[in-house]
Amino acid sequence: MSNDEEAIHKIIDLETLDKFLTKMDNSENNSYISEIPEVCKEYPCCLGIDEAGRGPVLGPMVYGTAFCPINEAGLLATLNCADSKTLNEKTRDITFEDICKNSDKIGWAVDVISPNTICNSMYSRSKYSLNQVSMDAAIGLIKAAIKAGVNIEHIFVDTVGPAEKYQKYLHSIFPKYKVTVAAKADSTYPIVSAASICAKVVRDHALDAWQFKEGNNSDFKAFGSGYPGDPVTKKFLAENCDMVFGFPQLVRFSWSTSEKILQEQAYHVEWEEIDEDEKATKASEKTTSITSFFKVTEKKTVKPIHNFFSQRCLSRNVEL
Repeated sequence: MSNDEEAIHKIIDLETLDKFLTKMDNSENNSYISEIPEVCKEYPCCLGIDEAGRGPVLGPMVYGTAFCPINEAGLLATLNCADSKTLNEKTRDITFEDICKNSDKIGWAVDVISPNTICNSMYSRSKYSLNQVSMDAAIGLIKAAIKAGVNIEHIFVDTVGPAEKYQKYLHSIFPKYKVTVAAKADSTYPIVSAASICAKVVRDHALDAWQFKEGNNSDFKAFGSGYPGDPVTKKFLAENCDMVFGFPQLVRFSWSTSEKILQEQAYHVEWEEIDEDEKATKASEKTTSITSFFKVTEKKTVKPIHNFFSQRCLSRNVEL
């Protein structure tokens, strides 16, 4: 990696954050962890976790973590670390840059979970709920901090589901550490507030820097808030629904708002159900005879996929 590439991938302010987000592949999950302050390796630390973008029908869900030495926790109050939902966008941006400026005492990380991942998880044949996606993201961030050398003493997490049950679950995975899971933890614990701000700022800027591979030229203002009840968001969805391919990858297909618009505007598809006897017959027809392994066959050539499909991030195989 060149020096320029290293500089781009090191997030030290909003400008470098935007450069990082612009280079992301929006169809996949992406993660980032800051440089670990030496004091976070030497002294016992508190670590907070919170998310942004759980409810919207548009864009990624972002899980964030922040950590600092327990004896430096008072610094968070001076940086205006509060619940990100109580701060306006400008204040959040300023606080995020202040967190970056104090990189000698505060570290942070994010896990950007793509709309594709959210939809595929919710549509999967084996149940993988949004709650479990959220818990796995939180666990992944804690493990990343441990691997990076953060000297964790106490973990604070904003709850998903019943707090007591979630706390017991996390403690079973991380028995060495104190674990506190609470509702509205971002309003109670400054380290969770810092994580909330990192998550919210990254999500907002990820939407602003979103690269439409489908050729849509909409900007951030055309999305609205992204929440299903927002008229601007509803208008964006209605105007960007293809009758065959549905929505661009920005949209979470699995949300009821999206499903309703697809039912109303997209072509209807009927799937033929095969009864059990027919399934058994077809399965037996596909059974390979042992003699076929001894036959000389020519190597099959794979026809390349047409640009129309590759530009829309479509492939021949879909994993369920």
